[in-house]
Amino acid sequence: MSNPVVGVVTVGFESADVWPDFFASLSRSTVKPKAVVVIDNSQKAPTDLSALYKGNLVVKHRPENPGYGAAINEGITLLPKECSVIVMCNPDITFEPETLQRAIDALLAHPTAGIAGPAVINPDGSVYPSARAFPGIRVGVGHAILGEIWKKNPWTQRYLGVYEGDDVRIVDWLSGSCLIAKKEALAQVGGFDPEYFMFLEDVDLCFRLKRAGWRSLYVPGARIEHSGGHSTKSRMADMVKVHHESARRFLFRLYDKPAYWPLRQVLRVGLALRSILARIKYRNER
Repeated sequence: MSNPVVGVVTVGFESADVWPDFFASLSRSTVKPKAVVVIDNSQKAPTDLSALYKGNLVVKHRPENPGYGAAINEGITLLPKECSVIVMCNPDITFEPETLQRAIDALLAHPTAGIAGPAVINPDGSVYPSARAFPGIRVGVGHAILGEIWKKNPWTQRYLGVYEGDDVRIVDWLSGSCLIAKKEALAQVGGFDPEYFMFLEDVDLCFRLKRAGWRSLYVPGARIEHSGGHSTKSRMADMVKVHHESARRFLFRLYDKPAYWPLRQVLRVGLALRSILARIKYRNER
């Protein structure tokens, strides 16, 4: 796979404002995709993108909105069969010209790496926590309790990651805003779990890849800028509910052994209560 064939899949939802910058940055990339597939989950008719991208572009409208992971899975099936490296991303990102080349080079240089992710840069220039630890009980509880009052506590640092230096490294999971994967790795685990409507589908994918023997690779020398939340800002109360449902699904998979049955019930109740309280908070702030 020294000269891989690259395909890009992205999922839009009321994304008209971000498509121009996304496609402009993709057009400047030193890696030229064989094809770009857009799955548009908006109820409205999709934006005409033909004037924004002159390469091989496929757009499919899914107004019933099957969710992010299911849409990515479908988009992969619409790519040319010869694509061996798949870029899966949000439309509210922009690539630096060398981003894809650096991420792909690192991915192919590590035989056990199945998926790679760039450094995700916030609009203010700071690094978003792009490569984290799986949110198990000890890390998750320590972060939840101490994260706001002691930001440098070891549990928060482990969960969010440390972003000093440019060394490529193996991590637990990568931000789903932009993932670059070997097609064979995705095929082995069946891609994203479509039961996740949104949130934590990236954590779950990296977790299942790890169980299958593949590793997740963080490539800080590859960078994207992510504006973030363009499709969720007006729906925060609903998104909190979905986020907690996804958290329950992942933690039940993480702690799936019979001996963990009591823990799963505690998690079920705790997450349900936390979801209710968070939704009340957001509704009162409107």
